Amino acid sequence: MNAIAIEARGLSARLGDTEILHNITLALPRARWTCIVGPNGAGKSTLLKALAGLLPHSGGVALLGRPLADWPSRQRAQQLAWLGQNESSGDDLTVWDVAMLGRLPHQAWLSPPSAADHAAVERALRATQAWGWRARSLGQLSGGERQRVLLARALAVEAQVLLMDEPLANLDPPHQADWLDLVQALVREGKTVVSVLHEIAMALHADELVVMAQGRITHQGLCAEPTTHRALEAVFDHRIEVHALQGQWVALPRITSLPKTHHAD
Repeated sequence: MNAIAIEARGLSARLGDTEILHNITLALPRARWTCIVGPNGAGKSTLLKALAGLLPHSGGVALLGRPLADWPSRQRAQQLAWLGQNESSGDDLTVWDVAMLGRLPHQAWLSPPSAADHAAVERALRATQAWGWRARSLGQLSGGERQRVLLARALAVEAQVLLMDEPLANLDPPHQADWLDLVQALVREGKTVVSVLHEIAMALHADELVVMAQGRITHQGLCAEPTTHRALEAVFDHRIEVHALQGQWVALPRITSLPKTHHAD
């Protein structure tokens, strides 16, 4: 079995007249969680879209050892699930129907959902704690609740590889922790997760980090490695510091000076 889930060679991409990604080469390991981090404008989301085949690009991308362009669209959709930023679905659709959209790659044209489809959707909605709203319309939900339903739609695909762009948007801290537990469970099952996160403290829970700046990869390595910590601090202009706290890595703001205190005479 190929140990690499997604591989890119000489990957470049443009948005309009601007080149966003510059000759990127990387290999993302299978059955691991890799998190892509970097400052605003680094090209993180563009890279994820290019890896998903959602954005025109030059260079090559391979999924599970096979060129992405060689996958029939249905088979690729069964193996690669996508959760993007600010995705919209019809507000009049029920939560159940939105999650069932994740099963479309497994269904024959115009065929009704099978028992396997129903079971996969139920598992996904329960995993995201959205089962209790299954009959409600998407328009009745808060931003955080909608995000959990869209995550359920991605999970319902039951793909080997999941790409998630800012999946923690609108989630409060307890549900961010639930998402972390869910991702770690997927990896234990042998699934591959690749996410773009702004929340550096959460990203440090991943197996590997890909650090980006100005459309290039500046570092790829294990989250526990000191070299990864130094690269992470450097890409944010040393305005954060990575420390060990209660057995896990955390990123804290770097305080360069303390305000002066005035004492009454």
